[in-house]
Amino acid sequence: MTDMLAPLGDLAEFAGRWVGVGEGHYPTIDSFSYREEIEFSPSGKPFLAYRSRTWNAVTGQPMHTECGYLRQTASGFTELLVSQPIGLGEIYRARLEDGSLDFETATPTRSPEAKPVHEIRRRVVRRGDLLTYDMWMAHAETPLTHHLHAELRRATAS
Repeated sequence: MTDMLAPLGDLAEFAGRWVGVGEGHYPTIDSFSYREEIEFSPSGKPFLAYRSRTWNAVTGQPMHTECGYLRQTASGFTELLVSQPIGLGEIYRARLEDGSLDFETATPTRSPEAKPVHEIRRRVVRRGDLLTYDMWMAHAETPLTHHLHAELRRATAS
């Protein structure tokens, strides 16, 4: 496994399966809680495959999923590429500093029939076996507003 992690540099610390809970809120919807599983899977190259799945914390019904890649660039940046099944694509860029990734605001690419999401910002922080993230979103007429916060614990290392 060490060979698979070697090309990742500092990103190797994110590799594995993370599970936990989160809360969501937004001016246009009722607040909610959810369970989440995030996987960062190594490939032997300088990127991790990314997958996130969420379920309603009360009913257990599936809520959201997204996938993509977390990758190290030759210039020292970390990029997060995300694809959502609702027709959104996002590309972010940040510097990894002390386990924190404050991704620059991304302007999503939308399919012709996707919801009117205009801007998304993400922050991911890893402290040992704790992974937290926050997400802000601008949707329709709502300006950039905090939307999600989650705390996940490492369930398995990759």
